[in-house]
Amino acid sequence: MTNHIVLFEPVMPANTGNIARTTAGTDAVLHLIEPLGFQIDDKHVKRAGLDYWEHVNLVMHKSLPDFLATLGDKDHLYLVSKFANQDYSQPDYQAEGDHYFLFGKETTGLPEVFMRQNPEKAIRIPQDDSHIRSLNLSNTVAIVLFEALRQQNFAGLERIHTYEQDKLK
Repeated sequence: MTNHIVLFEPVMPANTGNIARTTAGTDAVLHLIEPLGFQIDDKHVKRAGLDYWEHVNLVMHKSLPDFLATLGDKDHLYLVSKFANQDYSQPDYQAEGDHYFLFGKETTGLPEVFMRQNPEKAIRIPQDDSHIRSLNLSNTVAIVLFEALRQQNFAGLERIHTYEQDKLK
């Protein structure tokens, strides 16, 4: 079982860099659906990802249909959006198969027609919509990804880390 973070046409390089760093630290796969609002070698992307880029498992897709064509029968697709009736903590992320979390463009989200065709796949993070339009994309990715990892008992991740001097005792 692998977690996949999928960004639909991201436009802000710093968000993508931060998300790349999060995926590298959690062994998640990062998918980017073109067109991107920046070059992947943009200094802001690289700066936000620091020196972790060699550890990012990055997959590029030319379009949303191209990405969707890669999904298998046992894969689970979740559309992360404010337009959802299901809380992000409700799905069973321990279910067999890979888990794909699709996030929309920072400025416009996921295409409305696509969302209306797949309402059962939509999840949301509760927020006060009367005060803000949306949460920050990189924060949203972290919240959703770590809920999946929590349900999966943080499989494959280091749960405890000690200071070097503690290892010498």
